[in-house]
Amino acid sequence: MKKLGFIGAGNMAEALIRGLTEGQIFKPADLIASDADLKRRQLIKRRLKIETTADNRSVVDQAAACLIAVKPQQIGEVLADLAAVFTAAPPATVAAKRGRREPRTLAVKDRLFISIAAGITLGRFISVLGPKARVVRVMPNAPAMVGQGMAGLVGAPGANKSDLNFALRLFRAVGDAVALDREDLLDAVTALSGSGPAYVYLFVKALTDAAVAEGLPPELASRMALQTIRGAEESMRRSPLDAAELIRIVASPGGTTEAALSAFAGSGFPAIVAQAVRAAAERSRELGRG
Repeated sequence: MKKLGFIGAGNMAEALIRGLTEGQIFKPADLIASDADLKRRQLIKRRLKIETTADNRSVVDQAAACLIAVKPQQIGEVLADLAAVFTAAPPATVAAKRGRREPRTLAVKDRLFISIAAGITLGRFISVLGPKARVVRVMPNAPAMVGQGMAGLVGAPGANKSDLNFALRLFRAVGDAVALDREDLLDAVTALSGSGPAYVYLFVKALTDAAVAEGLPPELASRMALQTIRGAEESMRRSPLDAAELIRIVASPGGTTEAALSAFAGSGFPAIVAQAVRAAAERSRELGRG
């Protein structure tokens, strides 16, 4: 029995597998992954030394927990495979004591399913697998691929505390993760941390372009912008002060920072950010409604 299986072996799955094995949370022999793409399977097997297969059902059959890492448009096919595992005639096993073959039954409660399929609700899984299904839905983000991810997760009624702790352990291997008590909060998580990296990229690009307009060479402007973001982030983590107080300390009266902050305020910067996050959250809700 494998400890964890991956249905879908794309970039996020690869990042998780690498984080789990490099962090010695699991051995490669503990893991299995399925993917429809032969080249992808070969790549994952070569890079990460884990078992791979083209058969989703084989993953469910072999792994105690299954992480579903497919695109939303593929979820229908995956759910059909999952349902087939629990409704089709079970495979036979050898009953050693009796010297004959007996059917092996697999109940839905025997497996934990962890989904990172964007916009696919817990209800979608429960409608196929039933109310006793142990399902955890997770919203990770792209920085998990460099070990600096942020994930929010919520469990279906059939998932227990151990299931949630197991999922938290997985995603903390590639950054940080928090458990939520309501599924609808994942829309806000999506708008903040899920889409958030793009907001930072946009801000860095704007800073860089503005500095170039002031005369700095592009490469130097980009280097300085990135280090400024990194330094400010680390300062915030280490300081007991909140963001407003840190801004007050940096913005000397009549100085350059105060002039810049006044320009931000005059352009409605906080309202623009709020509008962007609200738009992302609403789009997440729309995707969840199908």
